[in-house]
Amino acid sequence: MKKERTKGLSCERARAFPIERALAKLGHFPTRINEKEAWFLSPFRSETQASFKVSKKLNRWYDHGAGKGGNVIDLICQITKSTVKEALKVIEDEQMAFSFHQLPVHEKEENDERIAVGEIKPLTHFALKAYLKSRKISIPTARDIIKEVHYRFKGKTYFAVGLKNVSGGWELRNKYVKNSSSPKDITHIKNGNEKLIITEGMFDLLSLLENDTNLAIEYDFLVLNSTAFIQKAMKTISDYVNIDLYLDNDGNGRRTAQKLLEQSKNCKDKSVLYKGFKDMNEWLIDNQKDSNGQAIQDVSLS
Repeated sequence: MKKERTKGLSCERARAFPIERALAKLGHFPTRINEKEAWFLSPFRSETQASFKVSKKLNRWYDHGAGKGGNVIDLICQITKSTVKEALKVIEDEQMAFSFHQLPVHEKEENDERIAVGEIKPLTHFALKAYLKSRKISIPTARDIIKEVHYRFKGKTYFAVGLKNVSGGWELRNKYVKNSSSPKDITHIKNGNEKLIITEGMFDLLSLLENDTNLAIEYDFLVLNSTAFIQKAMKTISDYVNIDLYLDNDGNGRRTAQKLLEQSKNCKDKSVLYKGFKDMNEWLIDNQKDSNGQAIQDVSLS
């Protein structure tokens, strides 16, 4: 049998990635857990009793309600409606983020493996300011949206820029880590407007605000934090007369945008602004430089 290969992470190595961590990445957390298995509410449908089992020893999942199961690649593909190549990229990015912390890639076995958020304060740490600068985000722009969050994970203390979601969890980012605390959810910033901007992540929103500092006057903001929350986003957009979509220029982002466009005639796909780039932040980084490395003039989003 020919071994499956793709540029980057191989399918064989990717199958060893813990299913529990993949589910957490997509916003799903266990309702009960022991040393052998973890039980979840099915990520494929609405239910009140957990029927979705993950075997820790085998690193396999089985959905008793649907009568089907598989490995971590199958799971990511089915939840996100992505290709195998796109699923491998999700796993590769998550492995890389944790390797900088020198943490082993393995499944959560005890509650103390969850992130415990501690001090939350305005941005002050020079390392976080430098990180934002590297992403072309100014401190005045960032201070209106994010906080400096200190947290503990597996007995060690870390800090990151944090975006709070509607359930009280945090999206956490620094130079080395892309992570989140439970519970994972969307972030909805209400400014009292009838127009809404939807982005996938915090840096997409920060990039939009960096590019146009007056957006909050006209728009409310919704950050998905994971495209797995599209159903929740669909319930939210019904309150708005105009919804601008700034989702990633990849397969998953385009599929999410298409679902929202089909859901409401008030949605407009604005990704043409950063055509040729994966997302708004990549576009911002590239377009804030001229030949002398100086910032260029803002581009209208209208």
